[in-house]
Amino acid sequence: MLVAAAACPCPPLLVPEVAAGAAPELDAARAACTDALGVLAAARPDLLVVVGPDAGTCDYPAGTPGSFRRFGVDLDVRLGDGGDGEGVAGRELPYGLAVGAWLLGRTGWAGAPVEGRGVGESLGPDACLAEGRRLAGLADRVALLVMGDGSACRTLKAPGYLDERAAPFDLEVARALGTADTAALRALDAGLARELKVSGRAPWQVLAGAAEGAAGLSGALLHENAPYGVGYMVATWS
Repeated sequence: MLVAAAACPCPPLLVPEVAAGAAPELDAARAACTDALGVLAAARPDLLVVVGPDAGTCDYPAGTPGSFRRFGVDLDVRLGDGGDGEGVAGRELPYGLAVGAWLLGRTGWAGAPVEGRGVGESLGPDACLAEGRRLAGLADRVALLVMGDGSACRTLKAPGYLDERAAPFDLEVARALGTADTAALRALDAGLARELKVSGRAPWQVLAGAAEGAAGLSGALLHENAPYGVGYMVATWS
């Protein structure tokens, strides 16, 4: 059963070594992510599953390595402290889960075993909900760390240029995450999310599925901003 969740953004720029001179611009987001992980630890889960965007839908066991070399930084991470440190031969964490692993390492996560689950953009809402229900049943007390960004079309200089639909989309997502509104997350339009270059749609809908049957969850929005024209949101459910 889902007992807690944290939604965090997953831009590689969240890692100071990647951001370099621009690192202070995301200090508030990093601090909010640290607070969110504290909520997960306080829930005392039996299992933490890190969910994030991926090219397809794939498991990443404890110990799976990742790196930020593709972003010009010689920095390695691995998912959790368990496993043999190698994960599945030949498989590395996608960037979103690598950012999640970095957050866990940065905060010294030791609250529960960690697994990863990548979800592809092509995974439809119903399949995401089913995936969430499956994850919630993996242990008696499951927590999710859900990695994903909002639209990438908030300004003229954003990666997806300016789209007037972007800000309202992000506003609704922030409201839904901040109030644990699973119905609103289930209703997110996959096609619109794709047009707005939203990486978090599938992970957020997995969260909505995991929360089905979890009575009494309340949400809190810890951070919302779009410093590079991309929506970054941090929220907790507990």
